[in-house]
Amino acid sequence: MKWDESPVIVTVAPVGAEVTRDNHPRVPYTPEEIAASSLEAIAVGAAVVHLHAREPDGTPSGDPALFAEAIQLIRKTSDAIIMVSTGGAVWMTIEERTRSLETNPDMCSLETGSMNFGDDLFLTSRPDSITSAKMAYARGITPEIELFDVGHAVAAARMLREGHLRAPLNVNLVLGVPGGIDPEPEAISALLRPLPDNVRWSVTAIGRHQRRLLALAVLMGATGVRVGFEDNVYLRKGQRAGSNAELVSDICGLIKEVGRRIASPQEARNLLCISKEN
Repeated sequence: MKWDESPVIVTVAPVGAEVTRDNHPRVPYTPEEIAASSLEAIAVGAAVVHLHAREPDGTPSGDPALFAEAIQLIRKTSDAIIMVSTGGAVWMTIEERTRSLETNPDMCSLETGSMNFGDDLFLTSRPDSITSAKMAYARGITPEIELFDVGHAVAAARMLREGHLRAPLNVNLVLGVPGGIDPEPEAISALLRPLPDNVRWSVTAIGRHQRRLLALAVLMGATGVRVGFEDNVYLRKGQRAGSNAELVSDICGLIKEVGRRIASPQEARNLLCISKEN
């Protein structure tokens, strides 16, 4: 397939577990705020929403009721793909992290290894990865493997060979997390090297590295890219984005400038083989 043959799937991650309103006053916390921010981003080009949950005071949460409320509000008016995080926050147990699967989203993130995450330790054992994958498939949920370092890609390839993951594999290359692979162009090839040729891959880059590395990924033929307040609150150096939607609009403009087009939610479903049944 030529690098520009298929449209680019844009994912929005409106809120994660680390960024707070100290970083940006418009970081959404409640399900209503998260849904509203997600719908604004979908309106300008996002086809996938990557969800974390927060308590009203901003504390990261694994409460499925909070996930479910946001998902319901988004699905009332949009057919965008809903992906829930099973990464949660670094201090959560795997049981807390995987409660989001109870909401039957279209997709879920899934880790295949542990790492230093800044000054914290983010633990995901191989048995926990295998169990999480089984739980997702049992509910008809498509996993996206989050690759923070090369060892995670090697582990994902092994899980695929052993039948714990199903082909074609969906992966997200996460560049620039302190403790993970560095945010450099060579990191993309390093993370893809252990994986089969038919992998569907997207790129997330943290902070100031976001725009240049996503542009490179688009030129290399990436299936998708991700933006949002979970990863970065700035459009340019010293210029904070006004919203998640502004970050999505900006990256969509860049994608078009380099000669590719934006995938609609339905095109994204077709590319990722995800039905609307969930």
